[in-house]
This record gives sequence, C-alpha cells and structure tokens, in this order.
Amino acid sequence: MTVFTTALLAGLLVGLLSGLVGTIVVLRERAFFTVALTHATFPGGVAAALLGLNVVIGAGVMGLALVGLMLVLGRIRRQGQQVAAGIVLSFGYALGIFLHSLNPQLPVKVESYLTGTILAMSPTNITIIAVTLAVTVLVLLLFWKQLLFSTFDRAGFEAAGHREWRAEILTLLLITAAVVATMPAIGSILAIAMIAAPAAAARLITERITVLVPLACALGATAAIAGLYASRWFNLAAGGSMALAATAIFMVALAISRLRRRVTPRAESSLATAVAR
Repeated sequence: MTVFTTALLAGLLVGLLSGLVGTIVVLRERAFFTVALTHATFPGGVAAALLGLNVVIGAGVMGLALVGLMLVLGRIRRQGQQVAAGIVLSFGYALGIFLHSLNPQLPVKVESYLTGTILAMSPTNITIIAVTLAVTVLVLLLFWKQLLFSTFDRAGFEAAGHREWRAEILTLLLITAAVVATMPAIGSILAIAMIAAPAAAARLITERITVLVPLACALGATAAIAGLYASRWFNLAAGGSMALAATAIFMVALAISRLRRRVTPRAESSLATAVAR
C-alpha cells in the first residue's frame, strides 16, 4: 500500500473507534475527563521515546496511572471529578514538556505527540488500533445494556444490585484504550476532537440509541477520510485537517438541529390552525 492508502486505513479505524467510544463519552458526560486523559498520555509517549519503546506502551502505562490518580482525587470530599480531571490535565501536559526538555536531542519533535503522524503509521500501530476497535466492540456487545442502565438511571441501576463504580471503571478503561491506541495517529491533543465531535453531532441529529452509535461511527470515519483528502489537496497538516473536519461536521449538525427546532413549531402551529378550521 502507498503512504496515503495506509493513512486512509488508519484514519478509517480511528474514525470508527472514535465514534464508538465518543458515544459513551457524550452519553455519560465524560468529555472533560477525556480532555484530561489526552493530556495524561502525552508524558507517557515522551517517556517511551526516551526509553526506545513504542509510544503506545508509554501512553498506556501513564494513562492507567493517571486514571487511578483521578479516581482517588475524585473521591476527596468537596473536590469531585471535575477538579481531579483539571489537576491531571495540567500535570500531564507539564510533565510531558519537562520530560522532553530533559533530552532536547530526541529525534521525534514534541509536536508529533500532540498532533500525531498518521502519514507515517507503522503496521504495528495500525494493528493496535484495529485490535482496540475489535475489543471495544466485543465489550460493548457484552455490557451495553448495563452501561445504558447506569447512564440513564443510576439509582435504579444500584437498586437492581449492580455496582456503579464497575460501570464507571469500564467507561474509563474504554476511553483510555481509545486515546492510547489513536495517539500515534492523531496525537494526544487532537484526540478529543475526533472522539467527542462526531458523537456529539450524531446526538444532535437523532435521539434513538440504535441509530446514534452507527451514525457516530459513520461521522467519525467521514471526518477522518475527509480530513485526509483535504490535507492532501490543500497541503495541510493531516491531524489538524481531521480535527477540523470533525468540528465542521458538528457545526453542520448543530445548524440542522436548530433549523429543525424552528421548523417543527411552525408545522405544528399550521396543523393546529387547520384542525381548528
């Protein structure tokens, strides 16, 4: 395969995985946590490069460590999850910059960890994304009903004998896996755009869960492929183009949603007038 064809394959996998996990992020309102996690994986990637390891290994270890830190900080009285995520966000980014400054001769520039290098993806990293996507699909097939139950009726979920913390940990692990697996392709900063925007756009278009998930995956894949072609045609950064495409899809969905809200009351008013006559 050519470099661009390989990038398209990687982008397709990233888009599908981002849409799938993004649905969970949007439904369970974990966007800010995801932002913090994208920054948390950054120092892990830098540390892995310093040790001569695959970026995914370092990002995964650091991501899991900081997820644990967020869970501990989130249980502190009068603090909460938002404060914990904010602390980890700033700590992760600062630690990454510090580690990179220890070895300024590092062959990989710091920008590559932040925005990814999808046009230089290795077969190993593409395989990691594919395996992560397959595992995510399997996990959701097994636990999708429980996650939905926990998301929309937490009190009922616990009353039925389930443990909320288990659903929360499963959610955090799925988000962590997606962020870590896609880091070589789209970096630690742009991951939030690819994960949140397609799913948020799908949520604006439909309220049916059965439609939401496949639509989010389709929009994620569309954003990735459209961004890659835009980067090729206009000589733009690939990762940034993908993030912009995802944002553009969200803005179009937002415009459609607002237009629909304006049209629906008018249609109902016209129908009511016709019935009254």
